[in-house]
Amino acid sequence: MKLSTLYQLSPILLALFMAIFAPGSVHANAFDIEKGGETIEGPPPGMDHATWLRALQQWRDAQKAQIKYDSNLYDRPELKWTQSNFVQPQMMVEDRYFYDPTIQKYTVDRYLDDLEERYGGIDSVLIWPVYPNVGIDNRSQHDLLRDMPGGYAGVKAMIDDFHHRGVHVLFPMMPWEAGTRTEDLPLKDAVARNFKEAGIDGVNGDTMNTIGPEFLDAADAVGHPLAFEPENGIKNLANIQYDAMNWGYWPRTASPPIDRYKWIEPRHLTNICERWAKNHTDGLQVAFFNGDGFESWENVWGIWNGMTERDAETIRRVATVERGLAGYLVSPDWEPMAPMLQSNVYASRFPLKDGAAWLIVNRAGKGVTGPQMSVLFTPGTKFYDVWHGQELSPQVSGPSATLSFPIEPYGFGAVVTMSGEPSAEFQKLLARMADLAKKRLTDFSHDWTPLLQHLVEIPSTAPASSPPEKMVPIPAATFHFKVHGVEIEGWGPIPAGNKPGVDVQYPGESVPMLVHEYDVPIKAFYIDKYPVTNEQFKAFLAASHYHPTDDHNFLKDWTNGSFPEGWARKPVTWVSIEDARAYASWAGKRLPHEWEWQYAAQGNDGRLYPWGTAPDPAAIPQPEKGHDLRGPTDVDAFPKGASPFGVMDLVGNVWQWTDEFQDEHTRAAIVRGGSHYRPSGSMWYFPQNTTLDQHGKYLLMCPGKDRAGTLGFRCVKDR
Repeated sequence: MKLSTLYQLSPILLALFMAIFAPGSVHANAFDIEKGGETIEGPPPGMDHATWLRALQQWRDAQKAQIKYDSNLYDRPELKWTQSNFVQPQMMVEDRYFYDPTIQKYTVDRYLDDLEERYGGIDSVLIWPVYPNVGIDNRSQHDLLRDMPGGYAGVKAMIDDFHHRGVHVLFPMMPWEAGTRTEDLPLKDAVARNFKEAGIDGVNGDTMNTIGPEFLDAADAVGHPLAFEPENGIKNLANIQYDAMNWGYWPRTASPPIDRYKWIEPRHLTNICERWAKNHTDGLQVAFFNGDGFESWENVWGIWNGMTERDAETIRRVATVERGLAGYLVSPDWEPMAPMLQSNVYASRFPLKDGAAWLIVNRAGKGVTGPQMSVLFTPGTKFYDVWHGQELSPQVSGPSATLSFPIEPYGFGAVVTMSGEPSAEFQKLLARMADLAKKRLTDFSHDWTPLLQHLVEIPSTAPASSPPEKMVPIPAATFHFKVHGVEIEGWGPIPAGNKPGVDVQYPGESVPMLVHEYDVPIKAFYIDKYPVTNEQFKAFLAASHYHPTDDHNFLKDWTNGSFPEGWARKPVTWVSIEDARAYASWAGKRLPHEWEWQYAAQGNDGRLYPWGTAPDPAAIPQPEKGHDLRGPTDVDAFPKGASPFGVMDLVGNVWQWTDEFQDEHTRAAIVRGGSHYRPSGSMWYFPQNTTLDQHGKYLLMCPGKDRAGTLGFRCVKDR
């Protein structure tokens, strides 16, 4: 540690440092408790475990004294569940296992049955109804919660279904989400009120590295206590008194890092997240070693990063052990880096009055057998290899007992010592683990494959016998289709890279990818010169008497069955892709494939805008960047925006529905053209684009939530 850094320590820590690392001590620079971040390093080379542990305990005492630590949060009965929240996926509301729009029902049992079968089930779930669609219009994070099927009542009934299966439910709050429609209360009070009405158990603080006491106080004030779980640790250590959990990303190190927050308060739980990793061995070992939880996150913003067979089976076994030993894992006398006899093998010891539990990981790619640990022997003590579900026969020598058992390459172990006979529950745990251990983890595949998608068919129309009114003829051609998605996230660094699984999978592509470029033969067709207007859609309703089964938000900007005065020539919005298809079918038309839309907008010269190669503010509406959503402009208001074929109002006014893609877990529509609404203040809003080499991927849940104030459509007809 540099002298300048040493002088910045508090007087208590400075005295502690000097007492432990006076001249002549070993490796002072390597003992980096004050490094900060979410983790603490293990003992440096040459330092014995007892000395290191004593120093760590003294550091913890000093920290707790400095923040005047109060453990009340962890004593509250209604929040006890957080202390055994060992498996927590993050789940998109658009996941097809979670909601069925055909029958208009949440399918919680289907979702949970799948996880039970694949990796043994979960303890809580963090549900995302906001990002990444937020910002396509001015609906706020609170509005998007209310827009879930059934509103608050529907969400509460859905959460009751999770509770029936023993699963707690968290939803996010986004402090960055302040550019859309304003709520009538500050964030802390709005979250407390709205989450109470929906019956939500806990709060993920998205992008927040701490959640202050004002949020806990606000929840208590409305009589609905919430468990708070910030992302990326707890920057202000004092807030460990208010945040019962956190989740975040830890660095990969040779020896497992130690959870700084759990060391301060052993009842605090961190969920380790590796959302873009294809091999979760490291994260699962780190979580297990600390007695922590794991984010079993697979549907990442509509990109499926499914667990491999080995990772899924590892979660099953890790969680089974942790749930069975949960009482040990909150021990106030937790000892990380407990001495072991083999190299690359690390353990944490969790002692209780009648014995102790060890959670063990092998960080090497080679299995280890033989003597693993030496413990104090007391007559009457029993020893159990919990990982393999069997009792151990110790080799006793004087006051110590040596325990031998195998650990697989990059494997796990769990040992319990206890006096007296094991309980019935403990015997069930042993039996369960013995059954699982019949097959080694190394026998499960670690191969990862992307989830394949298919394009939803758009049936051809009857050929036009004559040029349809207000439609533009588009000639047949071989079109050089070149486009890429604008996902913010995907497989690591922002923006998303062109890696398997991101964006969509066109016919002829072997996997979903972000970038698409190929020649596509296009038959001649007609396309609407303008987007469908309010006037045209009203005529459709009068003639067809169409009314959607799920009518939430349907024509939300209309009143008493009609659009506002002066809006006849504006594009119709607040229509789902199903509503648009219904109109198109009535009109003898269909929605365009994306490549047809792009060809009609671009021609074959690769231009970036319908009118040419450079942006032109006079060709599109003035962007709206405030909290309120004004209506779109008339479809013929910007004649300078015409495409080479004379197609109008293609970009910058309203997004337009085109193709739909599906995989086993997600539906998504490709929307084109961008809109006039662009909320300010954050990079996390639904990405806007007006260039013709980009498209938006809009996740679909159900018509009521999918409809947006900036999303319309135009039709095509085959020739």
